[in-house]
Amino acid sequence: MDFLTTVKGSLMEGFFPQGWDLRKIDECCDQAPETITDRQPFWHKGFMPVVCNDVTEFDMKMGHEIAKEIRRSKEMGQKLAIILPVGPMGMYKWAVYFLQEWNIDARHVYGFNMDEWSDREGNTLESTDPGSFQYAMEQAFYGPLGSLTVPVSQRNFATKENLPTYLDKIAELKSEGGRLIVVFGIGRMCHIAFWEPHFAAEYESVDLWRKATHRLGGKLHPLTIEQNAITSFKSRTTLVPCYANTIGPGLFLLADQIIGGCDGIFGRGMQWQGMSLWTTLRYGPDPWIPSTYMPTLPGKLFFMKDLAGPLVAECN
Repeated sequence: MDFLTTVKGSLMEGFFPQGWDLRKIDECCDQAPETITDRQPFWHKGFMPVVCNDVTEFDMKMGHEIAKEIRRSKEMGQKLAIILPVGPMGMYKWAVYFLQEWNIDARHVYGFNMDEWSDREGNTLESTDPGSFQYAMEQAFYGPLGSLTVPVSQRNFATKENLPTYLDKIAELKSEGGRLIVVFGIGRMCHIAFWEPHFAAEYESVDLWRKATHRLGGKLHPLTIEQNAITSFKSRTTLVPCYANTIGPGLFLLADQIIGGCDGIFGRGMQWQGMSLWTTLRYGPDPWIPSTYMPTLPGKLFFMKDLAGPLVAECN
């Protein structure tokens, strides 16, 4: 039975974003695992996917990449703006380790959290709430860096008041010779930050979509909510907010370099991120699939080997 022909008239009709070509996505996922790093015409010449065999290797390599760029900017006397995710997270302990080992401070770094849970008006959780992304960043990165840490005045979080100021702050840093690095994961629905695929319906052209810098109280896709229920809320879907503040393509496409990560494996053959990874690397740039723009930028995308598949049905 062809699943793609059974969507019409089923509960799944209208569930997928209207701009998704499901057959094309399926073709992306059908390719041989060993070909996943084969270069594609739409990739930036400086873009490279990097295979990792286990979570320890993944966390270490991604953390090293972040720390290396902080050190590089320090040595060049540049200010560095970094857009940071809360997911993946394991790389932060390694970034801290390397910076402390090298005795490199981050006083030249300006951190920008890419998103935050919110209500539909863009009001966010308190910074001391264990569920907030600000709390997570303070605990995982800024706090453990100790005396080498990013100054408090240079830490930016995606609140209703501060998120709209990101563009001007980053533009000023770049005008002074600074660089922008975007660190990211890829969502189940191929979002970057919480910039969801269905947002594309609101823009009359690709150019207008590319210029959108942020969104307050963006409505999340059901699969995004369920992804976070599984990965961050111990399966409790009822605890996951349905809205979030997020940066948009008008910010993440300004990156001078990207550092991406896909670590979505559960063990026992189970995973959630293989389709998202293959679609990102093969589909080609499309506003309905935001992550497909990331290979058009220079940098690295670290991913777990198991995500390459083969992506076939299997009972576990």
